[in-house]
Amino acid sequence: MGYDSAQEARVRGKRQKRGMQNIFVMIILGLCFISMALLQVWLRLQAVHLGYVLSTTTKLQKQLKQENRELRLELATLTSPELLERMARLRLGLRVPEKGQVVVVP
Repeated sequence: MGYDSAQEARVRGKRQKRGMQNIFVMIILGLCFISMALLQVWLRLQAVHLGYVLSTTTKLQKQLKQENRELRLELATLTSPELLERMARLRLGLRVPEKGQVVVVP
């Protein structure tokens, strides 16, 4: 009887050890599952955030292109020879030089 109870105790101990190993494996698998789920959520949030950033950047780019077109038009207008001549006459009082006022430097 002593041998049977010792053997039963060993078998019970092995079963308990195997049961603890199974619980440990289940806990590890559960933690892995939770980690993967959290990673998936984080990646999705990052994708949404980058979408907003891209949208904002695209709007800004369009605004800057429009402003660039307007500034180029303004530059072309302000540097036209007709406007420069008119401004030189009105604001600065300049006029076409008379004969003898032009000196050619060799």
